[in-house]
Amino acid sequence: MQTHPYLLIVDKNRQTFDVPRFEGTGMKGGEYFRLTGSDLIKLPPDSELFMLPDRSPVGYDSGKKTFNVLRHSPLTQHNDTCYAVAAFLPPGYTVTYSAAYSESRSAQLLPLFSYAPVVFYRNALYTTAVRVDRERRQTLKGVLRPALLRKNVKSFRGIFPRNRLVRHLETCALVYGCPAARNFFLKRYEAPLPTSPGCNAACIGCISHQPKKKCSVTQPRIRFVPTPEEVADIALFHIKEVRSPVVSFGQGCEGEPLLEAEVLERAVKLIRKSTSKGMININTNASRPDVVRRLFAAGMNSMRVSMNSVRETCYSAYYKPRGYTFRDVTRSIREAKKAGGFVSINYLVMPGFTDALRETKALSGFLKKTGVDMIQWRNLNYDPLAYFKRLKISVKREDMTGIAALIRNVKKTNPRLMHGYFNPSRERIRRAQ
Repeated sequence: MQTHPYLLIVDKNRQTFDVPRFEGTGMKGGEYFRLTGSDLIKLPPDSELFMLPDRSPVGYDSGKKTFNVLRHSPLTQHNDTCYAVAAFLPPGYTVTYSAAYSESRSAQLLPLFSYAPVVFYRNALYTTAVRVDRERRQTLKGVLRPALLRKNVKSFRGIFPRNRLVRHLETCALVYGCPAARNFFLKRYEAPLPTSPGCNAACIGCISHQPKKKCSVTQPRIRFVPTPEEVADIALFHIKEVRSPVVSFGQGCEGEPLLEAEVLERAVKLIRKSTSKGMININTNASRPDVVRRLFAAGMNSMRVSMNSVRETCYSAYYKPRGYTFRDVTRSIREAKKAGGFVSINYLVMPGFTDALRETKALSGFLKKTGVDMIQWRNLNYDPLAYFKRLKISVKREDMTGIAALIRNVKKTNPRLMHGYFNPSRERIRRAQ
């Protein structure tokens, strides 16, 4: 029986090979790590494999007890160049190591994905991750129903003949393959309500706006502000049609929704005038506590706050806030809790940083101080080595406690805290209580 994972490499023709001579490895903060069976899970269905250009794979030679950078394939006689392999995992899985590689001097910034290791182990592909949510809300099997999707898009044009937001979501679903937009047209789970073309942060990993063009955006930003009526019509339709419905402001195709306070407040009031059902949520940077207070007073139920760190220095280095501070973020959380709202943090996980001792201790204090209800353990979609350089972070190897260990410890010390990946419905919250 195979006792250790084999290194995986890819050649210039995008052919992938395992190399039994070397163990597959992981990386955190530029440090390489051996992987054991306890670190590994089978590569989930719907994962995508990437060849990493200008990045050489790193394997471990157990005989020599050294980590080796493989710039050329050991499987051929022609000194062929080989490249590192990584995986982008489907929603619901939190990556515990980054793919291990060594950059060349010409290496460009990687596109905005997370990069998990892939190894060959016991006749299958494996990776390093923890499954944090078993809901199949955004799996390809659940949302890739092209015939029904096209049929429903056509029927929705008849239901909403003049609603510009529905037209926008059509593009999100059919052109960019947004799972949230697709779920809206499939009448299931969570409906997106994008509203804001602008933002008051300049996140280095923003998926909808990259002014310096160092990497391409995943999905272009909405170019108009919908009316409260356009927003409310979509939300009310979804709440009526869907079991355990959630409708959410703050999507990947927009900026910061709190900047459109009047539209959101009026839309929430219109929704609540017609129904008390459904979860109205906002995904936000929580930069405007006064607006948060108004929205919960109008009838909003929940708020998900995105953050890469609970330490202001590291938070600001990533989000680059304009006109607000991390103190405003914590004030917004207090306002939401005071109003009886459900608060999640969208905790953007980067192996080697999120599990560093200083960060884990700060997280423990933050959870006690704020009383948030849930952590959504999301992978941070950014070039792993560039992240540490941009934030000027240096972490000692011995201070990296491990992502899996961190999640276990947070569960143990915060038994009332929910864990997952998606915004929960009212029913899911009740089941967890």
